Amino acid sequence: MKRTFYLLCLSAFMLAACTTTQLVDHWKNPDIDRYEPQKVLIVGLTSNMEARQKFEKKFKEELEARGSEAVTSLSLFDPSLREEKMTAEEIKAIENSLIEDGFDTILLTKIIGVEDKIQYKKEYQDYDETYRKFSDEYLKYQDIYYNPEYYESYTVYHSETSMYCICPTKDRELLWKGYIDIVDPKSIEESVTDYIYMALAVLEHEQLIKEKSDIKKEVEEKELIN
Repeated sequence: MKRTFYLLCLSAFMLAACTTTQLVDHWKNPDIDRYEPQKVLIVGLTSNMEARQKFEKKFKEELEARGSEAVTSLSLFDPSLREEKMTAEEIKAIENSLIEDGFDTILLTKIIGVEDKIQYKKEYQDYDETYRKFSDEYLKYQDIYYNPEYYESYTVYHSETSMYCICPTKDRELLWKGYIDIVDPKSIEESVTDYIYMALAVLEHEQLIKEKSDIKKEVEEKELIN
């Protein structure tokens, strides 16, 4: 498990090198070896409706490209049309309705925390501290008082994506949970794309969704047969 997570972190680091997302941790149900969702409900829990629409739409497109039927939650129930929160009974009724409509999987993403961070500018971080004298240190770090650009501030959004099985013939259970940080996002489009590609990379590695290459091979094989 540790080796698997190390390899995933390495892959995620390479993927995140030019993106706003970072894989923090993830968990896979040890009882599940391989899983192929047939019909997925995508839920992005956020009060930012623009972000939610873009997120659910992009995730839907990517899952469909991997052979799964996908539906956005906003197309089924729009929270902006309600004045009150759903009750436990209402959510249970929706879940039962989803099963009747052929859904077997729910992908739920939410923000679980926001953190404002401050760090030194790069030139200060790289400064060799080993042989510094008092005069050197004071000269270097007096910018704490005089230079407002001495620090860089940024925001980190801690998010969580969970994959649930709601298969009618099996117990409803958690299949996978991933924790991904969104670091200093500049645009909704970029953050949504980076996040979804990160989540998909892990889900593919854990064999919880098909890879695009697998779908392409299946299409080519069908074309050859026909």
